[in-house]
Amino acid sequence: MANETEEQDLKDDKEPDQSRRNFLKNTGYAVGGLIVGGVVGSLLRTPKKPTTNTGNTAVNKPPAAETVNFNQALMYFTQEQFLITEAATERLFPADDNGPGAKEIGVAYYIDHQLAGEWGTNGKEYMQGPFFKGETTQGYQGRLKRREIFDIGLQEMQNYSNKKFQKKFKDLTPEQQDTVLKAFETDEVKLTTISASGFFKTLFGSTLEGVYADPLYGGNGNMAGWKLKNFPGNQMSYTKIIEQDKFEKMPPVSLREHLPHG
Repeated sequence: MANETEEQDLKDDKEPDQSRRNFLKNTGYAVGGLIVGGVVGSLLRTPKKPTTNTGNTAVNKPPAAETVNFNQALMYFTQEQFLITEAATERLFPADDNGPGAKEIGVAYYIDHQLAGEWGTNGKEYMQGPFFKGETTQGYQGRLKRREIFDIGLQEMQNYSNKKFQKKFKDLTPEQQDTVLKAFETDEVKLTTISASGFFKTLFGSTLEGVYADPLYGGNGNMAGWKLKNFPGNQMSYTKIIEQDKFEKMPPVSLREHLPHG
């Protein structure tokens, strides 16, 4: 990727959130020059620029997002790893006037919980040698488990941030965080143990999962990701509306609500 986007973002006549939208639009998730719709398309939400007024007229402000109270303990991450992940995922799925971002939705908790389980240890996958570099369509081919890949990737993000900006990743400006993420996405960062772009793709995919997976798994706080899509979640039955011709908007239901409560 060229660095023209970052240079343009530093100009004073650009609105503050321009760089993160450019980052999202230039991360390569397009087909034939057109941005893909659906899940990825939802990331490219352009917030309305709030208007200010010195008179008595009310200022146009984004609607207040629902407060998510995450009373959760970390299952795998260290506190530093969690803060890096929280900051990075917020740049990949930022808050705007359409709804909360990854931080408020709890995406970092989702990733932490998944790394603590079989997904993090590749428990259901064949992990024996010999190991050969796979084609790009095959994904990662190697001996490292996902939790080890995250350990390395997050530490390298911290190292790159300290080297380039003399600050930890969580302390960088949003534009600087985008620069670091883009350097990983394009393999500008050269790593010996893992692929920088491979880690970026895993982080990006995990971010989307944390936004849209059932809240039972640690993310999607208040089912905010589902509400953005008008997705009904895990309803017990649709018999009362299945024959209707009109669209029926239903409050989403989590799997947790079907579990026995003692």
